[in-house]
Amino acid sequence: MEMNNLNKRLHWTTTITEKVMLGGIGFLTVLAAGCEVWDMWIDQNIELADLFLLFIYTEIVGMVGAYYISNRIPVTLPIIIAMTALCRLIILHSKDGEPLTLVAEAGAIVVLAGAAYLMSAKEKLSLEKKAMRDEGRN
Repeated sequence: MEMNNLNKRLHWTTTITEKVMLGGIGFLTVLAAGCEVWDMWIDQNIELADLFLLFIYTEIVGMVGAYYISNRIPVTLPIIIAMTALCRLIILHSKDGEPLTLVAEAGAIVVLAGAAYLMSAKEKLSLEKKAMRDEGRN
């Protein structure tokens, strides 16, 4: 009982630490995106891999924003970020890479897509169950 009380009193430290660290991640992501855009401006060259990188930055900022709105990170967002990162990797290394590596990276994208689909279906089912429970209470 005493340890549970201590955990409740110290819980705010975890919450504050999460918010500060995610805020830092969001700020640094915006800064990194700005540096990337600046480099593209200086080089006067925009490649598909650069756009994928900007898309990854956008997804990270969206993930941080989703956390601040709902106090949780939807599991599908990091999965989508990983899929985008693998696509970028394929684009960067496709010409010089080993064919087996390309197949493995594409297979990883398929596995991640399946995981994202399953997690979305699970979340939808959970929300439906919650709505039915809430209706039963009223």
